[in-house]
Amino acid sequence: MEKFDDVKQIKESYSEHSETDYEKLRKLDAKAKRPAEVFAYIFGVMAALILGVGMCLAMHTIGPATTAMLAVGIVVGVIGMIMAGINYPVYKAILKRSKAKYSFQILTLSDKILNEDMQQQ
Repeated sequence: MEKFDDVKQIKESYSEHSETDYEKLRKLDAKAKRPAEVFAYIFGVMAALILGVGMCLAMHTIGPATTAMLAVGIVVGVIGMIMAGINYPVYKAILKRSKAKYSFQILTLSDKILNEDMQQQ
């Protein structure tokens, strides 16, 4: 049986592959979600780094140990916290806008796939 699976896999790797409607639907869905996810990861990492720098400044781990640096560290840390706090709402807004952009194509393709499945049953 293992031999049969290997032969089948090798044959499929050399044959032409035409993209199915389901694969197109999955790619469109990923394309709709990608901008929001990329933003969320990048903005979230920046927020965490800014928050960390603020904490280091406030605890005098970096920079001179002065009261002014404590205040600067607190301000920078609060900015990082605000950025982390708004990350999710901004992500949701970008996702909503992106889904609206691709919704017609996704819904049309979904209906086509569902109709084909209903006819086969």
